[in-house]
Amino acid sequence: MAKDKYRPFLHDEPENIQWRHGAPPTFDAVNKLFEQGRTMEWPEGSLEETVQNTIKSWEMELSHKTRLQDFKTINPQKFKLFVNGREGLSGEETLRLGSYNALLQSSLPEELKPYNADEETFESSHEAFRSAFPRGFAWEVIKVYSGPPEIAFKFRHWGFFEGPFKGHAPNGNMVQFYGFGTVKVDDSLKVEEVEIYYDPAEMLGGLLSGKNSNSTIEDGIHGIKTSAPSQKCPFSK
Repeated sequence: MAKDKYRPFLHDEPENIQWRHGAPPTFDAVNKLFEQGRTMEWPEGSLEETVQNTIKSWEMELSHKTRLQDFKTINPQKFKLFVNGREGLSGEETLRLGSYNALLQSSLPEELKPYNADEETFESSHEAFRSAFPRGFAWEVIKVYSGPPEIAFKFRHWGFFEGPFKGHAPNGNMVQFYGFGTVKVDDSLKVEEVEIYYDPAEMLGGLLSGKNSNSTIEDGIHGIKTSAPSQKCPFSK
């Protein structure tokens, strides 16, 4: 299998790695989306490329490895993830929750949460976003402001809403958001802390824009509420 140029050690893993789905993942679809839609192309070996590939590799490990001891990108004893100023999550807590639930935790009242991370499992959260973004959810570094040991950067995350999300029909539109982050690394360049700041509404707003198959609509002539017609996913045909 050809090496993934954005996750350089992916296919050099030892045989005793415990993969969530039984084998190393492939990223052909999201790599194609990334290459077609990225706004920046960094020189090979640059700090920007290194930061981008490190985050992509960490996300790969978080989504596809089941044991923290198998991670190559982080220092498991010190790792913490901070999102929008909330209390830090340890490596084990982040691995249990999964990337989406870790990033989408919210202190809003239950009835106001458009996505309730407390009610989602690792598996259900990933299934929801895989369904919404069949071609993947691409990530790129826009700018790096400082070098190691504390790296500050700006990023962009995007995908196309081409599959259903929590009862909302796809509309094919691009969903994207921007954010800022810092990564603290040790002498071996393993990540000790990740701190992310972004607006979840930028992402969730796009996903909730599709028609909800459970909603009702007001008939303007007769004043009768009827169930809105459901829209089938075009990929189910």
